[in-house]
Amino acid sequence: MIHSKTARCAAALVIGVAAVALAGCGSTGSLSQSIQQKLNGHVETVDYATGAIGKSNQNARLPSWVPDQASSVSEAIRTTGSERILRFALSDPKTLTACRPASASRTKATLTASWWPSGQESKTDQLCGTDWYVLVQATAVYAYRPETLPQP
Repeated sequence: MIHSKTARCAAALVIGVAAVALAGCGSTGSLSQSIQQKLNGHVETVDYATGAIGKSNQNARLPSWVPDQASSVSEAIRTTGSERILRFALSDPKTLTACRPASASRTKATLTASWWPSGQESKTDQLCGTDWYVLVQATAVYAYRPETLPQP
């Protein structure tokens, strides 16, 4: 009898905590609705509807040079280092004002994603910010930030 009562109290507590935790998830335009995260070992992938939403995420903030109006933003982030790959759509590539012509990255990407063409980092022709190698193909923008920390 005591065992059954304890189980019911524990279940009620779990349900109550879940209800409180989910109470704030229903607001329109909330960050939680705009981000889908998948953890795969030491890599986190995030997706945002816009650059502005991605910049507001404190845990996986997009670089400042990504225009707020960028759309369909996807990023893979090495959580144990600094390597990142990024893709977004941009109707006017001229809004990439923090970029300048540069040689392609000499470092091969170790991160992969279904939206990242293999070897894309070797085709980059711009440097945005201080360490992002970028390639614009029509309205698609691909960016790569090489690893700077030793990896096991």
